[in-house]
Amino acid sequence: MLNKKEFERIRKDMDGFEKIREEVIQKSRGIISISKRIIYALHRNDIKSASSYVAEIEKEKKALEKINIVSDVNINLVAIQEYVEAICYYHFVKNKKIPVAKELKVDNESYLMGLCDLTGELGRKAVNEVINKNFKGAYDIKNLVEEIYGEFLKFNLRNSELRKKSDSIKWNLKKLEDIVFELKLKGKL
Repeated sequence: MLNKKEFERIRKDMDGFEKIREEVIQKSRGIISISKRIIYALHRNDIKSASSYVAEIEKEKKALEKINIVSDVNINLVAIQEYVEAICYYHFVKNKKIPVAKELKVDNESYLMGLCDLTGELGRKAVNEVINKNFKGAYDIKNLVEEIYGEFLKFNLRNSELRKKSDSIKWNLKKLEDIVFELKLKGKL
């Protein structure tokens, strides 16, 4: 009456899916960890270490992309957002350039979510610029975050995670505007 071989097949499928799911989680955690190391190295002006981590994260991202499953976990999406944040920050520090989604080979939403997070790191960078008496650097960062915010305002974002995350740009911009205001009051700009 009951086809037990069918249940055996389903169990094997589910076990296989679970192994792949765990691999996605492991690779994603690796990308998130390397992203943090890139950003930390850049905040310490350690470009050499950051460059080494960039090579490492690119390999991990390719490995994650090869695992093509739809999963009930979204850690792989978080990993790609962290990747975008770290790589964009790396290119900003190294080349004063923000790569586009196509260069990073990521989807639009992950790119935009990563840019939202990037503005927080840019805020930290601006504070470090002021500490190091590079007032123009802090001013330029404020202008960049202002540009990013201006572009986000042109989107009609639904009440989604991206819309909520984009609110952080506004707060990061406000902090940067306060820094620039203080610098202008003190005659540093």
